[in-house]
Amino acid sequence: MALTGDGDKLSLRGEDGEDHNVGAQTDTSDSSRLESCLDQPMDSSGVHEVVKYVPSPLPAKHYDADTTEPISCGLQSLEELLSWKQSEANPFNVAAVPLAPREPPLARCLRRTLVSHDMMGGYLDDRFAQGTMAEAPYAFYHWQYIDIFNYFTHNMVTIPPAVWTNAAHKHGVVVLGTFITEWTDGAAACEVFLKEEESYRSVADKLVQLSHYYGFDGWLINIENSLSEVAVKNAPLFLRYLTDQLHERVPGGLVLWYDSVLDNGKLLWQNELNQSNRVFFDACDGFFTNYNWTEQNLEWMRDYSGIQGRQADVYVGVDVFARGKVVGGMLETNKALEIIQKHGFSTAIFAPGWVYETLNDKTEFRENQDKFWALLSDYLYVHRPASPLPFISSFCQGFGKAIYWRGKREANRGWFNLSAQETQPLYYHTELEDQGWLSSRGCPEDAWNGGCSLLLDGLIPAAHASPVCAKILSLHVPLASKTLVTLIYKPSTGIKVSLEMKTTDARLCTHMDVQDVKPSSGSPAVRDEGLQLVSQFTQLCGNPSPDGWTVGCSQLELRGCALREVCLRIQRDGPPQDTPFSCRVGEIMLLDVDLQVSTELVQGLCLYDVVWLRGAGTSPESPSPCLHLNATLRWKYLTELARHFRVYWRRLRGPDPRISPGELVLVGRAYSNLFRVTELAVPEPPCLLELVVEPVSKKGLPVPENHWGRRSLSYTAALAQ
Repeated sequence: MALTGDGDKLSLRGEDGEDHNVGAQTDTSDSSRLESCLDQPMDSSGVHEVVKYVPSPLPAKHYDADTTEPISCGLQSLEELLSWKQSEANPFNVAAVPLAPREPPLARCLRRTLVSHDMMGGYLDDRFAQGTMAEAPYAFYHWQYIDIFNYFTHNMVTIPPAVWTNAAHKHGVVVLGTFITEWTDGAAACEVFLKEEESYRSVADKLVQLSHYYGFDGWLINIENSLSEVAVKNAPLFLRYLTDQLHERVPGGLVLWYDSVLDNGKLLWQNELNQSNRVFFDACDGFFTNYNWTEQNLEWMRDYSGIQGRQADVYVGVDVFARGKVVGGMLETNKALEIIQKHGFSTAIFAPGWVYETLNDKTEFRENQDKFWALLSDYLYVHRPASPLPFISSFCQGFGKAIYWRGKREANRGWFNLSAQETQPLYYHTELEDQGWLSSRGCPEDAWNGGCSLLLDGLIPAAHASPVCAKILSLHVPLASKTLVTLIYKPSTGIKVSLEMKTTDARLCTHMDVQDVKPSSGSPAVRDEGLQLVSQFTQLCGNPSPDGWTVGCSQLELRGCALREVCLRIQRDGPPQDTPFSCRVGEIMLLDVDLQVSTELVQGLCLYDVVWLRGAGTSPESPSPCLHLNATLRWKYLTELARHFRVYWRRLRGPDPRISPGELVLVGRAYSNLFRVTELAVPEPPCLLELVVEPVSKKGLPVPENHWGRRSLSYTAALAQ
């Protein structure tokens, strides 16, 4: 491993009972259902159920009517917004990942990039809070290029699905919902809520509550209808109150205004910030212009005194669909970004899902997406997510053709769940000297964990004697005095692979030592529990797995260093000749050698909201003979310690007592302390089964089974009437 220095709680937001109350079956409020859960005894008696086929008591807007899968949705009207209560909210749409710090911080960025995700009405595959089976879903993974992600639909109140918030927050990207009014109904709603201080404060308070409860960071306000004299006078006051309240409740929160209404109440898109709409800009955090601007608009804005040093807060809109008279768009979107960069403004890229919606072959989505963002990359800077140790990423993009676990296929089906997305690498294609080249891309054909690996391929020309350096990650990770680095990879023949790590300012960082770590199976016994665990982990180091993966390990001794870049050095292993190569990177992990061993247990595992189905119906006469269990599991565990949770079930006893207990069978992965078991085929009653929750540690070390959570469920058939 080469090392150079070149100068220069994961927790659900609102752990306060009510915020996470989830639905007893006589009272369908979340608080009463959770109280029923918490009343369950924690001893071996478990939970008993009588199998009855009754309609699901779960609210249809939060749970799929056929499967009881938890789903995300928006709010349709002012009445629905004003009547919203935390006790009736959707606990499964609460983001499990807080906004990660980043370098540079957003406030220090002179130019920013916003993506507004508008696709086919919204709430598609992404509405399934625990993911879904999908052969060719849309996903976004070029987070290093953007600063703000806005989920846009034409619901009055668009609440971002938690899967998007989780993925964005891992990369230090702010997430905004959308509050939109439009057409005649929108104008009527504005006259109601902007008529006086009490009414606009009530709406603003609800928007702040939604953002705080669901764990996203703010709002794009889009008033696309004309306003009366009273309403337009109150609109900036509404904006200022909303912005102030959001800043108080949501650290790092933002409120942006879309270029639409003027200060006289007319609906007239300006395609610039000017004196007619400045009053809205002054009342919030930023201004998102309409898309039909010309370079003259940007020249005028650059000299406009009303900006007053807030040039970065003006987001110039770019419609990727190129609707109307616009600059660039589609595969010429880079032309718009070039002009925006020239004049020093921020950018708002609207509907980049164009690459998915219009380019026909969905199986080539990754290739098309990578090409599109490569076009823009020269006009976007890369920000670096900041992370403490341990750091781990398998480069999973949150979707794939199969699900992998430690190099083996765990499920053979297409899937989508952005909560499973891990810290993303850099994707690119680079031409080298003498007709050589290097490419970095996600590949779903094989993986170590999740849905894809990082595939580096290219050509080392015969004249190229030095190694090819493939940049993988740009990030900010303060390193420990002793840091264990592991790289899991699968190289082609004819090359040698090593890891290169670049650190921050050499004046503050001292490189003490670098050692390769060999397999520790022959090492003397280690008494310290922490070192025992590291020793156990490093037994894999240097040994290829049966599936062809190699685990390379090094221990770094450093002082005052922070990791800035991770590169893979690829060198020809043979005589000078044109050498095509590939190297699949499955995972990289950085671990503090002096880690403290966690004694955290999964506690308080309870089961509630049980719904029995037979096949696809709710009647015993359904043609399918299979009994399906649907239930919610909830537990306590420090989520900052867990990469995710693996949920299992097994039969303990019945209906035939001569059959021995079954093996643990994986049900799925959970990315918070909440999981909905859906359509689980179980034995006929009477039966006793067990549900088990295994935390997967961020430290890469197995969690002992006596730390897992377990809950038994016995059930019997209903007595004949």
